[in-house]
Amino acid sequence: MSALSLLVIPSAFAQDAQEPALDIGATYRADLSGVAADRRKLRSFGLDDLNIEANGDLERLVGWNGASFHVDVLNNLGGRPNDAAGTLQGVDNIEVASAKLRLFEIWVEQKLGATTSLRAGLYDLNSEFYANDAAGLLIAPAFGVGSEIASTGPNGPSIFPTTALAVRLEQRFGGAGFARVALLNATAGALGDDRGSALDFHHGVLLIGEAGVEKDGNKFALGAWGYSERQDDIAETDSAGDPIRRHARGAYVIAQKALGDQDGPFATSLFVRAGISDGKTSPFKGGWQAGVLATHVLPGRDDSQVSFGVNQAYLSKGYRDLLRGDGVHTAQAENAVELTFSDKLTDFLTLQPDVQFIWNRGGDVDAARVTVLTLRATLEF
Repeated sequence: MSALSLLVIPSAFAQDAQEPALDIGATYRADLSGVAADRRKLRSFGLDDLNIEANGDLERLVGWNGASFHVDVLNNLGGRPNDAAGTLQGVDNIEVASAKLRLFEIWVEQKLGATTSLRAGLYDLNSEFYANDAAGLLIAPAFGVGSEIASTGPNGPSIFPTTALAVRLEQRFGGAGFARVALLNATAGALGDDRGSALDFHHGVLLIGEAGVEKDGNKFALGAWGYSERQDDIAETDSAGDPIRRHARGAYVIAQKALGDQDGPFATSLFVRAGISDGKTSPFKGGWQAGVLATHVLPGRDDSQVSFGVNQAYLSKGYRDLLRGDGVHTAQAENAVELTFSDKLTDFLTLQPDVQFIWNRGGDVDAARVTVLTLRATLEF
């Protein structure tokens, strides 16, 4: 993100013009989305996302050795294109169920030596776990965090747009190796939501860990997650009609490979991710995403990018049973492909046309294919 950098005490903190003591930046995304589904005319939706971030070096600001902080405030407005698309995974990564102003993240990080750090506060799990850069241009939510974990927890896990109180520990090894683990409140929420941020851990915790290597645009990592408290089975009930309580857990793998000179024309990165879950507490038993990102694709346009992605989300047996009970001819997976192009037209404006095709949406074999056309404008300040 381009940032407006502020030095709150210029004489004391102007040591490094490239890395000021306090950075404040804003990004505004506006999407015009058209959805063609159910053989109806194209339905249009407008939605937006205002993201204001502040990052500070607490050592230079207040003398707290080895500490830094991060604050992120979101404001989301507009329509809900997935109401028309009817997919299980969603079609736009800035769509929210409830439009409002939220405190998304606020955490402090403390360095514990040269290669170890500890974070604590309201924290986005997907900022460091189940993430890879080459998938970042794609708009479909499935390319953010895997749907098999995104659909878990009493109120969803700690991801956009609601986060949870968390503690994250990271250890680096050599120039490329890393291992990180986080303990998060199982109940996500945000200041600005009706329920606010849950701080009591009443529903237990989510434990997630990831380890691997990443260097020069390449990454290979393995991750695993699980909840301390049992979650409701999505379909099975006991003799009293109450949902059976199950352990919710899963694992995932990420691989990303940079091809050729990443500073040269048409620099390319390939990625593939796959995840599995217990298959009892979520509509999904697993899924995978794969794709390619190419940068510098137009001569003389260093910020031009194109990306293509494919994803499948495999439905759990319990969820398919529920669909059959409603008379649905069920599919094994919901499937989608996406093609997108992006270019920075000015120092602050980026335009990104995008097209998605989804079939077996909602797990229904007989559902007509959905086409989603999106034009995203991104302004950075």
